[in-house]
Amino acid sequence: MALITYVLTLEPTVSFWDCGEYISTAVKLEVGHPPGAPLFQMLGAFFAIFAKDAQHVAHMVNFMSGLSSAFTILFLFWSISILAQKIWFKKGEEISGGKAYIVLGSALVGSLAYAFSDSFWFSAVEAEVYAMSSFLMALLFWLGLKWESAMDEPQGDRWLLLISLVVGLSFGVHILSLLVIPPIVFLYIYKRYKIDNFQKFALANIVAILFLAFTFKFLFPFTLKYFSALELFFVNSLGLPFNTGTIIAGILLVAAFVVALRYTRKKNMVTANTLILSVLFIMIGFSSWLMLPIRANANTTINENNPSSARELLAYYNREQYGDANVFYDKYYSFVYRQEKDNAQPYRDDNKKYEKDDKTGTYVIVNKDRFKNALPNWSSKHKGLMPRMVATNPTNINYYKSIAGIPEKSTRKPTFFQNLKFMFQYQFGYMYGRYFMWNFVGRQNDEQGRLDIHNGNWLSGISFIDSLFLGPQTDLPDSIKNNPARNTYFFLPFILGLLGVFFHLKKDPENFYILLLFFAFTGLAIIFYTNPKPFEPRERDYAVVGSFYVFAIWIGLGVSAIFSYLKDSMQTKEVATGLSLVSLLAVPVLMGFQNWDDHDRSGKYTAHFNAGAYLNSCDPNAILYTIGDNDTFPLWYLQEVEGVRTDVKTVNTSLLGTDWYIDQMKRKTYEADPIPSQLTHHDYRYGYLDVAYHYGGQFELKDSVIYVKDFMNWIQSDKDFTYVSIPGTNDEKVYPINRLRLPVDKEAVLKNGIVAPKDADKIVDYIDFTIDDYGIYKNNILMLDILANFNWEKPIYFTGGSFDDKEYVW
Repeated sequence: MALITYVLTLEPTVSFWDCGEYISTAVKLEVGHPPGAPLFQMLGAFFAIFAKDAQHVAHMVNFMSGLSSAFTILFLFWSISILAQKIWFKKGEEISGGKAYIVLGSALVGSLAYAFSDSFWFSAVEAEVYAMSSFLMALLFWLGLKWESAMDEPQGDRWLLLISLVVGLSFGVHILSLLVIPPIVFLYIYKRYKIDNFQKFALANIVAILFLAFTFKFLFPFTLKYFSALELFFVNSLGLPFNTGTIIAGILLVAAFVVALRYTRKKNMVTANTLILSVLFIMIGFSSWLMLPIRANANTTINENNPSSARELLAYYNREQYGDANVFYDKYYSFVYRQEKDNAQPYRDDNKKYEKDDKTGTYVIVNKDRFKNALPNWSSKHKGLMPRMVATNPTNINYYKSIAGIPEKSTRKPTFFQNLKFMFQYQFGYMYGRYFMWNFVGRQNDEQGRLDIHNGNWLSGISFIDSLFLGPQTDLPDSIKNNPARNTYFFLPFILGLLGVFFHLKKDPENFYILLLFFAFTGLAIIFYTNPKPFEPRERDYAVVGSFYVFAIWIGLGVSAIFSYLKDSMQTKEVATGLSLVSLLAVPVLMGFQNWDDHDRSGKYTAHFNAGAYLNSCDPNAILYTIGDNDTFPLWYLQEVEGVRTDVKTVNTSLLGTDWYIDQMKRKTYEADPIPSQLTHHDYRYGYLDVAYHYGGQFELKDSVIYVKDFMNWIQSDKDFTYVSIPGTNDEKVYPINRLRLPVDKEAVLKNGIVAPKDADKIVDYIDFTIDDYGIYKNNILMLDILANFNWEKPIYFTGGSFDDKEYVW
């Protein structure tokens, strides 16, 4: 039933957000954004084989998400069955009678409630990693339950090895699946140990968290560091060819596993042997990551971050391009007001950035002269524990202050209690609270909420309750009443889930706590770890669907709860069947009918048509600047998969601030020529030319104008007077004039069809424009570089992806 639903409502082509990127990188096995999804991509490439033509490739990759989601529901059904059986039947007892029927009914109601839930259904019909991640999460939890029931059997640990393999595979899709590790650890602890006091309980929780930390923060980073260290040693110190160290590291790792396994088996060290095998199976699953450097070295068209070596793969895994924010201790937004640096150590070192140097046959540190004292070390005066309010955008700062009750003009550091208020009131309350209620109470509409009563709120369908929170719900205009996403469940799924919560706590407190831990890690813990800012570009409910999965289990157990309140004489097959049917109608069927219209994407082509309009509106051999996800990834899809207008050079201005992306833009891709540029890789390599400041200094050229070409010559110059010295840190590039002039080549403009011949007399001699008076970043510099060297030989276009003038330089 779930598979049929998802197939019928599947989006037939590319969707917005990351879907275009995932489809493109899957079909051609390219490298997407960190931390990558190589297993998802390889499976996507397999599903794409069955497309009848290029126009149906996206539909097949979308189908992979639908199939993954259907399997999620299957494993959820089985998991609820196991948990319900633990309540109704003793070990070894025959499963029969009304209790057997209520176990089946509980599993059916709970699994279908999740199948038709808002957030899960949304991800099930598009090519995103969250559907497959949910499948792996469901699979892992089911495997954990099977392992727990087989632990006392001679070969029961086979389940543990399968769990380990799936954990490794999860790294090839999304790390959200790893959050099942603590509940699985508790399944083992409760099976093997008696937890009869608080000290043991606390220790068990610490152990569960340590297992998660070991897998996520130690095992894989350490493995990548190990490969990186040996690669650098064998290439730089011993002078061997590139990749020699990586190959030797792999051989040594395999040898270490072989020796360790033989030794522990010979000494009959069963537990140690099992643990080593478990780590080995995790590593086998993690091997899907080998695809990334292999394909990066092939210089694929999409090759984000270019993780072509062990060291670069480590940076890719650690998401170094996104910064190093610390969720436990970091600076608040208030540091921007004074920008006070630490008195003892005002600057700190940046990471060393290694690159292959084919001339010397070694890895060189490209920021060798600039990583020392490259980053400001902000004073601890504006740092604190568990910082929530960290974004420095003025808009975000205003939202922080408004939510936390901080005076608008205050420049002081928020207090710890104001910090907690923002976390509980906005992140846990408004964000997660709404997401949870959308799925089990109802939803007002599909507009993004901004702490107002008009958009993005939960809605139950019970008038007096809704009017308390959202005002009167009568006499609403048709546009609001008939919004497809206006779905109401009258609290029925929520109430049934609460019955299941209390029933589970009473009948099976150990497994209840396991689910509670599962719920916490996949819900509030994710919100805490990702630390979302106020009003993100889109709602983030898709990230916390794991907690909704757990609540769906409790919805299923809610059916068992109602059955348990009946007298023994009434606990018959017929009553169990009737109760299950009523529960099906009251919850999953209601949710399915309410959610169908806004989750049915079978006729949606908006992203596809929008991207096609952008590309097809361009003249031949054009440069098309894009900015955000939604005006970039669908274009990638059309060019990479369907082969639409591959003569257009699509340039994402956000990525243009990175050296690896600039390198790729300077290559020919399909029929699109490289971007015209005079800057070399040496000029814009990592750590260099990240920003250029407007600084007249001794030149006193305030009212002067400089030609764009001369401006770029100045930027490219290594003369001392083109830099300004900053005490304690690196010199920075400056420019003395911020008024630029672009001469117009009238003959080239007419020859290349940029202006029609009839308008030749309207062509001006030059175009003057002003750039930022403070400074410009690397991406802006590259846009000026293109402008200085395109010689009016090709047209330049911009999408409407931003309302910020600075995105366009001029």
